[in-house]
Amino acid sequence: MPRQPNSLIQPILSFLLIAVLDPTNAEAPPQRWEKTIQGFEEQDKANPPESGAVLFIGSSSIRMWNLKQSFPDVPAINRGFGGSQIMDSLQYVDRIVLPYKPKTIVFYAGDNDIAAGKTPERVLKDFMSLTTKVHVALPEAKIVFIAIKPSISRWKLVDRMREANSLVREFCSKHQKLAYVDVDTPMIGEDGKPRPELFVKDGLHLSAEGYQLWTSLLAEHIHGTAEKVGN
Repeated sequence: MPRQPNSLIQPILSFLLIAVLDPTNAEAPPQRWEKTIQGFEEQDKANPPESGAVLFIGSSSIRMWNLKQSFPDVPAINRGFGGSQIMDSLQYVDRIVLPYKPKTIVFYAGDNDIAAGKTPERVLKDFMSLTTKVHVALPEAKIVFIAIKPSISRWKLVDRMREANSLVREFCSKHQKLAYVDVDTPMIGEDGKPRPELFVKDGLHLSAEGYQLWTSLLAEHIHGTAEKVGN
């Protein structure tokens, strides 16, 4: 009997283990995003997106990203909703991921999770649940996890964020259809702190220069060939 690819079997086993050992994983996220999701669905009815595009999902760092400017030659769909956590994206996978049949999914979340008091282990478990649900329906989809960024306003949480990043990086390294993009290292200046020019005034959200950096770091996964990253 042919062996099944680890990229599909291992996340499924991990998800089942989580469900048994961590009852909090079954928590139903709040319904506060329902109007936002309905808005996406109305957009799709009015202007059906291209199947097989690159899908961007996650929190405000995704929502505020001008994808047409960053990736002008790439069919991309933005389904980010600000303030969301990983479980929020998981809740709506059937409505904001699966209908598009994306070849690549770029995901950023975990920032708000840590700020809300969730542990690094919980961030990993929620991300594992998300990847499992996606890969059961779309086994060939590549999921790219953008590392939780080191921000000025949440610098006191950086150790927990980096611990979560380390756990997710390790998980991604074991699966062919998962990728991890390190944005932490290039966002840190010579003083060991986040580079101010990469953020807007609130010290949390990215500036145009911040998005330019992220775009260059994602180039390998979006275009297939890496672009030179400037400082």
